Amino acid sequence: MLFADDVVLVDESRALVNRKLELWRRTLESKGFRLSRTKTEYMMCDFSATMHEGGDVSLDGQVVPQKDTFRYLGLILQKDEDIDEDVRHRISAGWLKWLQASGILCDRRVPQKLKGKFYRTAIRPAMLYGAECWPTKR
Repeated sequence: MLFADDVVLVDESRALVNRKLELWRRTLESKGFRLSRTKTEYMMCDFSATMHEGGDVSLDGQVVPQKDTFRYLGLILQKDEDIDEDVRHRISAGWLKWLQASGILCDRRVPQKLKGKFYRTAIRPAMLYGAECWPTKR
């Protein structure tokens, strides 16, 4: 069974993105699937002057909304190449895991070694997911 939840189409111009999006839509529909027009969105990164050309990204005649941030595979990508939103999200995920585990981590009857192991296997990975791709800022 073909299942595609998160798909990214990348190109240097809106016209080429429109072509790829239309090809993707036709291919899915030929296989009996449907591309969600309400969930489809795009983000333009200012890496190239060719993206400043006029026009919209559209799907079957319907304009696709443009976003400044984009969530893909658990990471938050920003149009300005910054990582602040993703870092904030990772910190929140770490605190959420900490709160969920506070019964274990704050229990004096649980050995310190077990608490450390639990922290390394449950909390730290939630905080650091995707951090190996972050560019160094300072």
